[in-house]
Amino acid sequence: MKLILLITCSLFSINTFDNHNFSSTMDLYNLEGVWDLKHQFLYDHNEISDTIYNINGYRQVKMYSKGKVMWTRFDPSDNNEWFGYGTYTIKGTILEERLEYASGPMMKIVDTTQVFKFELVMNKNSYQQIAIDENGQYSRSENYIKVE
Repeated sequence: MKLILLITCSLFSINTFDNHNFSSTMDLYNLEGVWDLKHQFLYDHNEISDTIYNINGYRQVKMYSKGKVMWTRFDPSDNNEWFGYGTYTIKGTILEERLEYASGPMMKIVDTTQVFKFELVMNKNSYQQIAIDENGQYSRSENYIKVE
């Protein structure tokens, strides 16, 4: 009887340990929350060639919640409204966003691009979404920090 009890307790302990490791791995790719664009990188041959900083009041914010994404951009030098809403999924290290609704200028882009795919690189309080061109090369990235 003691042996059965010992085996049962061991199995529960192993299961708890495995679930903890699985949760930690999943948390690496948890975008839930609000993210503020810090800057952007431009790439040349998969190497960062330039950094574009937010200047003169430019701001872009993304919000992720329960499979939904919403973003907005304010650029004082642009009279257009920029925002979008849709769904997102993470498959491996690939972030896919599908916009369902957006501002007029963005809807023109959505009409030609149904799914926005990015390579996702995450840290605890920041992430990068890296656009990959038709040749498989990095073209640009948006680099976000988490709003606490």
